[in-house]
Amino acid sequence: MSETPEIHSDQLLGFTLPARHARGRLVRLDNVLDQILSAHDYPAPVTHLLAEALVLCALMGGLQKDDGAQMTMQAQTENGPVRLLVCDYRGGDMRGYVEFDAARLAELGANPTLFALFGQGYLAITFDPVNGQRYQGIVPLEGGSLAETCERYFSQSEQIPSLLRVAVRMEGDRCHAGGLLLQHFPEGEAGRERLHAQVDSPEWEHVAILGGSVSHDELLDRNLTMEEIIWRLFHEEDKVRVWQGDCLTRGCRCTVEHYQAVIERFPEDDRVDMRNDEGIIVVDCAFCSKKFELAL
Repeated sequence: MSETPEIHSDQLLGFTLPARHARGRLVRLDNVLDQILSAHDYPAPVTHLLAEALVLCALMGGLQKDDGAQMTMQAQTENGPVRLLVCDYRGGDMRGYVEFDAARLAELGANPTLFALFGQGYLAITFDPVNGQRYQGIVPLEGGSLAETCERYFSQSEQIPSLLRVAVRMEGDRCHAGGLLLQHFPEGEAGRERLHAQVDSPEWEHVAILGGSVSHDELLDRNLTMEEIIWRLFHEEDKVRVWQGDCLTRGCRCTVEHYQAVIERFPEDDRVDMRNDEGIIVVDCAFCSKKFELAL
């Protein structure tokens, strides 16, 4: 296994199993998760849901190779208590928010299912490379978790056998989360050569069994480095290549200049309707809950 400094949280760890034609990403969110969640006073079920989504966003966003490329995950429905969940990832910068009906959510109890939260909904995953074509895949919000839905996305939209494991724990006012992504690439990672991957490959079955054995406690144990988790899972492999991925930070990109540029595109008549009694246009960022006052 490659030598890397100990990594406990808030950084991606990438790895490959060359003999098994598999790659993986491991992440644990700690301070960055607290920072994102601190912008909102979410009830526990929504906090848990967004934490899981941010772990998945980091794992999948960290697959991108282009600096500046963005991955966006959006879960939406018209008939569930949770109307919209959005999070994105760009070069380690992460952000996310949830829109929900508080009254309907309160009726669900402490541990609602994914279907109870969204009803009949869908998950859209979008990759925006710096150079290249924008790609989006859409799958129904089905299964017991967002992780299961994302596995279905990779199977249906990317034809990549994938395994995802996510753990979330609430400890008082703090939330901790971690996750593991494994994928099978018998033809390599470049381009669409990976379409030949087979779910029933003996190599993939072996890797999936080992990866699937990771426990929630291991993913969340801050005394256990992420490299130690990889070693526990795959120490019998001939070679495991490990490297540090992006450092993770809260990355809301809202600024006065950004919103000014957006509002200035509207006709003057529309801007008149936006102004309050003091003649100020107030913009509320859904991601970080900051309010920006624009004198336009």
